[in-house]
Amino acid sequence: MSVQEVRLVADTRDQGKRLDKFLAEAIPDRSRTRLAALIVSGNVRVNGACARAKYRLVSGDVVEVGVPDAPAVDLMPQPMGLDIVYEDRWLVVVDKPAGLVVHPGAGNPDGTLINGLIHQYTRLSPIGLPDRPGVVHRIDKGTSGLLVFALDEAAHYGLSTQFAEHSVERVYTALIWDKGLAAEGRLKTFYGRHDRDRRKFTSRVQGGKQAVTDWIIEERLGPCSKVSVRLETGRTHQIRVHFSEYGFPLVGDQTYGIRRRVDQVSALRILGFELGLQRQALHAGRLGFQHPVTGEHLSFESPLPADLSEVIDALRQN
Repeated sequence: MSVQEVRLVADTRDQGKRLDKFLAEAIPDRSRTRLAALIVSGNVRVNGACARAKYRLVSGDVVEVGVPDAPAVDLMPQPMGLDIVYEDRWLVVVDKPAGLVVHPGAGNPDGTLINGLIHQYTRLSPIGLPDRPGVVHRIDKGTSGLLVFALDEAAHYGLSTQFAEHSVERVYTALIWDKGLAAEGRLKTFYGRHDRDRRKFTSRVQGGKQAVTDWIIEERLGPCSKVSVRLETGRTHQIRVHFSEYGFPLVGDQTYGIRRRVDQVSALRILGFELGLQRQALHAGRLGFQHPVTGEHLSFESPLPADLSEVIDALRQN
């Protein structure tokens, strides 16, 4: 891997500024995490000597940085008809269809959303390599809706920070089996892997990370309810687990749900189990965040896909 040597000179505006802050401003195409690692590894020198991140600069200080090239993305580019909602030089927002895996992993070496993005954009943020370049957050294969991906390190760092601070707006539409869910509420629990099935998650743990889910019922539809769900945290399978373990599983959820069929209304009964849905009834319909580079507030909405809309229409009619 080649190393690019960068030479910087502090001026009067940098007097007293911490070295790590100075580098973040001077080399904006590298994340603060990466620059901090360069300092720790001795790749940053001030006046010829290695310095610590908290070193306070003096006007005239010469800062030399050895910046390794970003590692190459070694994933197969594959053409896909992606629904691109927004793009610029730093990030891209995609409306993912249900059934598409976000990134390569066990059982899915290619044919993922990332393979399609690499074909379309040729470059993604190297953070997350080898399998997850540009991936800031994820939704399940069976969930549809909005995702943002980073095209460079600076954008990746800025977006990841917002997700960590829970300042990103994420609103989902879910269709649940309803037997008396309150009109609105909040679930705040500990969250972790299931002790008997490591592929699953549970809120029935005594400690660990917290998971927070807020909901408002938008419409009661016979045996089901259409629910607006707002995430404060974004744990894996969080919405599916919270509603299932609270007693209101998502329609079509083959992992956390219970296979059901509505028998009381013949027009619904003929749809079959799970009202004919082949995946969990969950859609990431709204995504809002501050642009990590320009500071502009961005907000996007995605309409319900046809499979969910058709089931909801059938419930309304019956």
